[in-house]
Amino acid sequence: MSSALQTERWPELPYAAWRSTYETLHLWTQIVGKIRLIREPWLNHSWQVALYVTARGLTTSPMPAGARAFQIDFDFIDHVLWIRTSDDHLRQVMLAPKPVAEFYGEVMEALIELGLGTPIDTLPCEIPDGIVFDRDNVHTAYDPLYANRFWRILLSTQAVFSRFRTGFLGKVSPVHFFWGGFDLAMTRFSGRRAPLHPGGIPRLSDTVTREAYSHEVSSAGFWPGGGVIDYPAFYSYAYPGPEGFSAASVQPREAFFSQDFGEFLLPYDAVRMALDPDATLLAFLQSTYEAAADLGKWDREALECALGTPCRPRTV
Repeated sequence: MSSALQTERWPELPYAAWRSTYETLHLWTQIVGKIRLIREPWLNHSWQVALYVTARGLTTSPMPAGARAFQIDFDFIDHVLWIRTSDDHLRQVMLAPKPVAEFYGEVMEALIELGLGTPIDTLPCEIPDGIVFDRDNVHTAYDPLYANRFWRILLSTQAVFSRFRTGFLGKVSPVHFFWGGFDLAMTRFSGRRAPLHPGGIPRLSDTVTREAYSHEVSSAGFWPGGGVIDYPAFYSYAYPGPEGFSAASVQPREAFFSQDFGEFLLPYDAVRMALDPDATLLAFLQSTYEAAADLGKWDREALECALGTPCRPRTV
C-alpha cells in the first residue's frame, strides 16, 4: 500500500485537536440513535439501537413507521444529516458548528414535517452529568475535517472487523456503531450463559446491561478515547474475564492490558503507522480472542473456521 493511500485509509486523529467536535458529534449520534431506539422492537443484546457504517458516514438503516419506513443518515462527505422516507420525501439538517440544542430542534422539527414525530428521552446515555439535548448550548463544535477522518477510520476498521468476523461459525454480532459509548464493535459468543453482570454504567439501565451480557463474549472495538486514555485506541475484552486473561501474551507488541478499563488496548497510532495496518489490527483481534477463548475453555474446534474468501463457499 502506498503511503498516500495508507494515510487516506488510516488518517491521523489527534484527540486534543478534535475533542470538542467529538463531544458534539457523540451527542448528535445519541439523538439519532434514540429515535431508532423508540422505533425498533427490542433485539437481543440491544442490537436494534446501533448505527451502521456506510460509504458516506453512518446510518440507522430503514426504520418502521406504520405503512412507511424512514432512514436517517450522517453524510460526512457533504456534511449533511439526511432524513428520507420510503414514499419519496426528505429533509436535511446541515452538519456545521451549532449547539446540540439547535441540532436537536432541527431534527425534531424535520420529523414532524414528515409526519414522523418521535419523542425521545433527552438526557444523554452513558455520559455522567450529561445535559439534556434541548438545553445543551455548551457543545457547539463541528470540524468537518476531523468528522471526515473519524468516519474514514470507521470505514477501514469495519473492513478488518468484517473479515475477522468470517472466521467464526458460532454466534457473532454484526459490526455495530454504538452511540452510547461512541464506539464501533463486534462480538463473538461462546454459546454459554454468563454470570449476572453487576451493571453500574452511568445513565444506562442495569436491566439493559445485564441483557447485553447474558452470554459469554469476546468483544473488540474502536473508540476515540477519553478519560485517562487521551488517544484513540482499539480494545478487546472478555466477559466474564477468565483467570489469567490480563496476563495473556497478545500481538502486536504495542498492545497492553489496561487495569483502568479491564481490557486490552492497542493505540490507534500503532495501527496507523504500521507497515501493514490491516494485518496489525487483525493480529490484535485474533490474539486477544484466542486468549479469551483458550483461557475460557471455549469449544474452538466447533466455533471456528478459516477466514472467508470472496466467491468461495466454505468447505464442509
